Amino acid sequence: MTNASYVNTRLLIDGVWCDARSGKTLDVLNPATGLVIGKVAHADIADLDLALAAAQRGFDNWRWVPANERALIMRKAAALVRERAETIAQLMTQEQGKPLAESRVEVNSAADIIEWFADEGRRVYGRVVPSRNLAVQQTVVREPVGPVAAFTPWNFPVNQVVRKLSAALATGCSFLVKAPEETPASPAALLQAFVDAGVPAGVVGLVFGDPAQISSYLIAHPVIRKVTFTGSTPVGKHLAALAGQHMKRATMELGGHAPVIIAEDADVTAAVKAMAGAKFRNAGQVCISPTRFLVHNSIRAEFTREMVRYAQGLNVGNGLEADTTLGALANSRRLTAMGRVVESALASGARLETGGERIGTTGNFFAPTVLADVPLDADVFNNEPFGPVAAIRGFDSLDEAILEANRLPYGLAAYAFTRSFANVHRLTQRVESGMLWINQAMTPWAEMPFGGVKDSGYGSEGGPEALEPYLVSKSVYVNSL
Repeated sequence: MTNASYVNTRLLIDGVWCDARSGKTLDVLNPATGLVIGKVAHADIADLDLALAAAQRGFDNWRWVPANERALIMRKAAALVRERAETIAQLMTQEQGKPLAESRVEVNSAADIIEWFADEGRRVYGRVVPSRNLAVQQTVVREPVGPVAAFTPWNFPVNQVVRKLSAALATGCSFLVKAPEETPASPAALLQAFVDAGVPAGVVGLVFGDPAQISSYLIAHPVIRKVTFTGSTPVGKHLAALAGQHMKRATMELGGHAPVIIAEDADVTAAVKAMAGAKFRNAGQVCISPTRFLVHNSIRAEFTREMVRYAQGLNVGNGLEADTTLGALANSRRLTAMGRVVESALASGARLETGGERIGTTGNFFAPTVLADVPLDADVFNNEPFGPVAAIRGFDSLDEAILEANRLPYGLAAYAFTRSFANVHRLTQRVESGMLWINQAMTPWAEMPFGGVKDSGYGSEGGPEALEPYLVSKSVYVNSL
């Protein structure tokens, strides 16, 4: 096992790492062992007031830094993230549970995201609008919206922060994030790279504490002008309503329940290779994880058999072990949830092909699970499992599969496998999702939009679209007199 040391995490306020004024802390657990590995500072209102004041000062400074200079600082931060990738990845695996190889990918991808947004921030253009009066010049100027409050989850501790952080900084906003208390050290290491790169004090801030208290206080506070959240749909709806009450812009990346349509003409081997790897990545704790497998009845038995073979070949264990391919669930709550998901499916008439139970008594390990012939009324086909459970059912026509894909109120990600261009065209037009991957696993590159429709939220955290919520447009009319 890699010998990795864990660190306690403090608050980042006005460019300085500090304890909470009350001295309060929370324990951080290793999900693979259940043991306490560190502490994280617990902010109260007094700390939030300091952080908000710093964010306002940071914005008043950063907004006037030219875009090319902001880009240089961001690129330096990206280089530091790459330099420290192994250390950050080991912190992440200890606090979150995913295999070290996956943590390495997440951290190095973060550096790529920073660089893309750094360059995109240099292309925030205004425009000149032809005037109806030749004596008047009409221009549109783009300006940063102001200090941003961000709220991020524990499943991707670095990735979920870096998309929001990079868009905010690239456009000239300051950024205050309440990161997850269960996985605090890796996002702290990310922000440390920005501090070391020369971001002015107050431009980036980090707090932890009671999620309800912090979100209600930050969103309502007059300093904050933009809210961005990744998490469950119920919480997202609550925060979106709060943001609306205070006229704050909001980006919401919420829950999904991604359908996978395996058409009659699909390459089954390619589909299993792509989708099984995607399904069990991060133990299924991925908002865009494939979850509802809709397989044409003519190939359903073959597909199920190959999925079972893949699941049984995974090596479940501590993410720091070199041969681990499926790590622990992030917390004990997920263990309980997975047990209920499987129990509900079996009670509804589904067939358990493999897995379906906790592994051992130490750590949050759950066997990779494949359920076949899952009825539509089973919980797993209606609510996102957010765990290592693949649920399979058959269909006879593509229209039937599309109807099922669109049945739920979610619309984040979707997948399909087919050799037919006609099918591709139909799927592209008919599937209701913010992202659709055909004949491949997910590739959420920074340059592509990342977001959902329906109850999966609104706004984007990728592509040029991601910068728009952080910018305001000002119309300027100048008469030559």
